[in-house]
This record gives sequence, structure tokens and C-alpha cells, in this order.
Amino acid sequence: MVNKLKEKIQRWVTSKRYNWRNYDITLVVVVLLLSLISSYVLSLLNIQNVGSFKRQFITVTAGLFIIAVFSLIDYHILCTYVPILYIIVTVMVAATRFSPIGSKGVTDSYRWLDFKVIMFQPSEICKIVVILSLAAFFVHRMEKLQTFQTFFLACAIALVPTAFIFVQSDLSSSVVIFVILAMMLLTSGIGRKILGPVIAVLVPVTGFLVWYIFQPNQSLLSPYQLRRITGWLNPDSQALGTMYQQNNSVLSIASGKLYGKALLEEAAESRNYHSVGVIESDFIWTPISEEFGFVGCLVILALLSVVILKCFFTAKRAKDYLGMMIAIGIGSMFCFQIFFNIGVATSILPNTGLPLPFLSNGLSSLMSSMMAIGILINIRIQPNRGSNNSFADSIK
Repeated sequence: MVNKLKEKIQRWVTSKRYNWRNYDITLVVVVLLLSLISSYVLSLLNIQNVGSFKRQFITVTAGLFIIAVFSLIDYHILCTYVPILYIIVTVMVAATRFSPIGSKGVTDSYRWLDFKVIMFQPSEICKIVVILSLAAFFVHRMEKLQTFQTFFLACAIALVPTAFIFVQSDLSSSVVIFVILAMMLLTSGIGRKILGPVIAVLVPVTGFLVWYIFQPNQSLLSPYQLRRITGWLNPDSQALGTMYQQNNSVLSIASGKLYGKALLEEAAESRNYHSVGVIESDFIWTPISEEFGFVGCLVILALLSVVILKCFFTAKRAKDYLGMMIAIGIGSMFCFQIFFNIGVATSILPNTGLPLPFLSNGLSSLMSSMMAIGILINIRIQPNRGSNNSFADSIK
């Protein structure tokens, strides 16, 4: 058994298996630049155990190591273990509600597992496992793809772990998985005959749910989640309450002006972003904007856009249907999280907690993002497989 496992590992990493000329060094460099920007900004925040050089060096090194490892693991082999990974991650997100390892960290939401040495947020890894699970499922159902049974089974695969995440009061991560599910369904080839009726039903249901959450005795959202939505809709009435953090974030971003304060002012302690909470994670865009200004933000947005475009270009050029679907799922995850995080910091969207990929502080988010990049690179270096060798061919 051990010898067979060794043989498998050797086959995974053998140089003859991959087209190393397609190894995306540009993508790795972009991710490294984003990580270094994150390390610099976190070092300015003066938050204990966050911005130290040792911690950031270990974080960046660990991130590059994760990319290297997952870029060598054949995603086809990875998907054969999807049932085991799915069960493990579902148990992990469910365990956050229970002692002794379940923990609410510094918030009132049970989103973490406390392993004493580290605090781990399983919902971040859950996003990657859901992507792999859905991609493998669609491949398995290729002959029965355009059926309502396939649609409902795909929804069940995504919604089982999402239900546990939702009861953690982690609405934002739940919405990310919904977006991943929607994008993968739309591009899977399941067809308009299935998705058309579903959308026709979802539109009035969504309207009803929007109406329902504003009713006095609604039980869908927790009180603090509802206050964030109502505060966002009526910002003047909640200027010193729910909207205080977002209002200060907008003021801080505006104070960065065109070129920011990083090169023009020395006293980082006097920055406006110190009046904003969670600036090392959910509101990391606030200090970035104040330090680098509008021009710096455009540069960082360009780097993040490169990551997103690389995801969808990888999907277009994937050698098979499985690789295409995984790349679409990863691209959807990055695209939505980036949009939502920056939208919250700029008060375009209601306040909710989502890390900004590659820039926010947090081990769980880092692992998830770097794993996704590693898998993406592995898709790019695969040799030709099967007849579905392009995005266009796969969705016909």
C-alpha cells in the first residue's frame, strides 16, 4: 500500500507529466507583490502580533510554499478525494458551534476552531472544497447534466456546509458560496431549459425574502445583521451607530487624496484609519487607500484584476471540462470577495466581514487564497486531455 502511494506521488510530480513552460510565473509574482504590500501596510498599523517582520516573513514564505505544493498536485487526483475532503470540511464548519474547539474569537459569531496553537476559520477552506466538489460532480453527471435532478443535487452539495456557515452568523461567507454555485451552474452547460424556470421562481422568492427581513418578528437574520442593512439604507439615522465604522472608513480613504500619505507624512500614528475597527482584515482597504492614495489604489486594483483575469483565461484554455469548472469557481470567488470587501470599505455595500484576498491579515484566508492559486497553476501546466480542450467546446 505504501509503495503504491509512493508511486502515485512520483507520477504526480514527474516533469514529463506537466508542461512547465506554462507555469505562470507572472501570477506568482503578482501574488507576491500583493503579499508584500500587505506586509508593509500591516507593519504600519501598530497592532500587536500582526505587523512584525518575523510574522510577515513566515506568512509570505508559507504562502509561496502552499502555491508550490498545490501547483504540483494534479487536480484530477485531488478531485478523486473530494468525498473525503467534503465530509471533513463539513464536520469542521459544524464543529465551530461546539466545545471544546469551537470558538467565537473576538466576535459574537462562532466561526473559528481553536487548536490552542492557532485559530482556524474552516469556512475559508470550505469555499475551495465546494468548488472542487461541484466541478467533480458536474463531470460525473455529464450524461445527465441537463436535468433538474443535477441542478438540485448541485445545490445540495453547496448548501449543506453553507447551512452550518450561515448559523455561525457568517452571512458573508455564505453569500460567497452562493455566488460560486450560481456562476458554476451558469457555465456548466446545464442549459436554459433548467435555469430559466429556476430563475423565474427565484426572482419572486428573493423579493419576498427582502420584504420578510424588514418585518418586526423576522428570524432569518440576526439583529446586528439587520441593523447593518437598515443603517446602510438610512446612513444619516445611524451616523453615530451602525454606520460609524463605515463613515470613518470613507473619511480615511478620502484623506489619502491622489498620492496618499506613505511618502508625504511620517507620523503613521496620526492616520485617520486608527478610528476604524478591524483594519487589519475586513477594512484593510481603508489603510491601503490612506497610505497610497488614489494612484496607489489603482495599481493595487490592477494587480488584483490580473489575478481575476488569469482565472478566467485559465478556464478558457483549460485542457478539460474539470479544469475549466474549477478555474471558473476560483475566479468567481476572488472576483466577488474583492468587490464585496472594497464595497464595504467604501460604504457602497452594507457592512459585513469578508477578507480581501492576499491583502487581509489571517491564516485561514491566506491558505485558501494560496491553495486556489496553486490549483490554478496546475490547471495551466496540464498536458492535453480528452476532447474538451477549450472553454467554448466544453459548454456547447
